[in-house]
Amino acid sequence: MEKSPPWQGERVQPLERRVKRLDLDKYSHIHFLGIGGIGVSAIARLLLAAGKKVSGSDVRESSITLALVKQGATVAIGHSAKNLTGADLVVVSTAIPATNQELLAAKEAGLKVVHRSVVLDALMEGKKTIGVTGTNGKGSVSSMITWLLDAAGMLPSFAIGARLLDFDTNARATESGFFVAELDESDGSFVNCHPDRLVLINLDADHLNHYKDLDGLLDTFEGYLSSDNAPKHIHYCADDENLSQLMQGCKKKAISFGAAQDATYRIFDLALVGMGSTFKMSGPSGDLGQFELSLPGAYNAMNAAAAISVAIEEGADVELLRAALPKFRGLENRFTVVPVGKGFVVKDYTSHPVGIKAVIDGAKVFGKGRIVTVFKPYRFTMIHYLHNEYRDAFQDADVSIITEMYTAGEVPIPGVDTPWLIERIRETGAEVIFVPKMEDITKTLNDIYKPDDTIVFFGGDDLFRLADEYIDGRLHPTVS
Repeated sequence: MEKSPPWQGERVQPLERRVKRLDLDKYSHIHFLGIGGIGVSAIARLLLAAGKKVSGSDVRESSITLALVKQGATVAIGHSAKNLTGADLVVVSTAIPATNQELLAAKEAGLKVVHRSVVLDALMEGKKTIGVTGTNGKGSVSSMITWLLDAAGMLPSFAIGARLLDFDTNARATESGFFVAELDESDGSFVNCHPDRLVLINLDADHLNHYKDLDGLLDTFEGYLSSDNAPKHIHYCADDENLSQLMQGCKKKAISFGAAQDATYRIFDLALVGMGSTFKMSGPSGDLGQFELSLPGAYNAMNAAAAISVAIEEGADVELLRAALPKFRGLENRFTVVPVGKGFVVKDYTSHPVGIKAVIDGAKVFGKGRIVTVFKPYRFTMIHYLHNEYRDAFQDADVSIITEMYTAGEVPIPGVDTPWLIERIRETGAEVIFVPKMEDITKTLNDIYKPDDTIVFFGGDDLFRLADEYIDGRLHPTVS
């Protein structure tokens, strides 16, 4: 049995869900700390659309903060007590440290301070809400549900932690009675939201700085699902062992999706074709026919099955869904594929080994040359607890470039560092190049470059900037 990592904080306990929602009518000026965050900005956009005065602060200007200003928000760069002037409600995310001077000033001034999840829940008031969560794929499934419901004429409002390429935004407010929301399991705050319909994609060991181990994560979900205010309708992946075990103890009637023979909505005859797939489905009423998806990877087909199950349960016409699905373009930086020369560049936000393996497997279907990965490890706890999974995830890449870990301020774990992880991966015979400094990755890519390479960048903004330079032809003279 894998040893748990040294604990980095208090173990999370199943939380009692909020029974009474925050009354947003009591507040006219809402201020956000970290307003440039992708999840926080979605909520800010919805409040602006509702006519609220919105202000916020962040450590740097970005395309998100500039867009919010254009929409009507007041945004300050840098944290200061003076940013709070006129605010009667302050909203924070878990990313804001308790020592933040602006947060301390808000509390000292007696302002009401709430977590962003509480405001998201309040925005669900009066809507038929669909919440999506899980350790991998919740944004993709949320966006697919949004796209399919939109195609079916249900025009949902939405708040999702990434930009939907088809809508060019991460949030939208409509007059429709439907609302789709991505719920964050990383810090346990999803328990503050109570949608009518909950979609559980998967549960893997993740966010170990918060939960300590997989049991901590499962305990939180068990408490959430067993509460009196649990969602009325629950969808879950029948192929996920952890979810299947969790649902055995759930008293609510659940709807399953997946390849399992007993799934309520079953996906079968999956064929990966280039950068897409075809598959068939059956449901409670029988055969649903064949569907086509224009996104790569088997896992995206499974995400589509989840979204189709929700749309049908909400009353959407199957033929409208069949026509709409191939037109869905996905999320920004979620298995984003760009042709470069004879090869491809792929950007994907995941840093979890399950997601990494799924993307590598998908890239192998359309890539004609080598699969070259570029990865920045994340947190000591993740590397320690999941090093076997990382080893297995990277073994099918032809070459992996790994740079120094982003620790996120965690206390070091003795013996656990990036070179240690690399040695675990090399045990499989995989070729791994350690490039400690980000600025040296460019040279390494140039040194090993082959025209038909598929280069996959995993992780986040720093690596994506390198990916964009590669796409623009600035890394290798023969790329453009």
